[in-house]
Amino acid sequence: MTQKTFAFVVYPGLTVLDLVGPLQVLNTYAAAEPSVRVAVVGETLDAVGTDTPLRIAPSHTFAQVPDPSWVLVPGGGAPTMRALGDETLIGYLRESAKTAELMTSVCTGSLLLGQAGLLEGREATTHWTFLETLRAFGATPVQQRWVDTGPVITAAGVSAGIDLALHLVERMSGEDAARLVQFGIEYDPQPPLGALDWSLAPRERMRPFVDFTVREGLADQPELREKLLAQQ
Repeated sequence: MTQKTFAFVVYPGLTVLDLVGPLQVLNTYAAAEPSVRVAVVGETLDAVGTDTPLRIAPSHTFAQVPDPSWVLVPGGGAPTMRALGDETLIGYLRESAKTAELMTSVCTGSLLLGQAGLLEGREATTHWTFLETLRAFGATPVQQRWVDTGPVITAAGVSAGIDLALHLVERMSGEDAARLVQFGIEYDPQPPLGALDWSLAPRERMRPFVDFTVREGLADQPELREKLLAQQ
């Protein structure tokens, strides 16, 4: 039996839940589906920092998983902006897309897909505070939990990665498989403050954070920095 690999990409400073939420879903799925292998890939096997005190060590290097069947790239803040200039990372995404069935992202990980040239002419989503920056990569921003355009699927911010991953399981193996995983991880969200009312989104309060994130992360890439800031 030939195994297909789902590669979860890591790089310094990523947002933990962007990665771990979908990883838990797909790893649960893979436990019952021997044709699927899950790998966490990075430039080296060294542990990298995240946006929390937790550090994450990849299970494989990019070179060890050169042709994954599915790829997921998480997002983050200023470190993700810096990663836009990481040619090793962007090159891995670009090369993987040539043969992968699906290229997916969570949160601002979609900007990394955009930098790899994978969002041109597509609808896409990301964290709501960075939604308009997708235009800098030729994408049409859509505020949805996830946007499925066939070979490229993008999810909104952080927790949306869990929903994306369940959608991926359903797309790969059907509703029954996805429901089984959902029960397996007991995913039944009931936030204490209820669903978000997007008309109350604190856009003006968050604008300085977005501006700082772009300026800090792209301090060494002025052309790309101004390109993203122009979309705000």
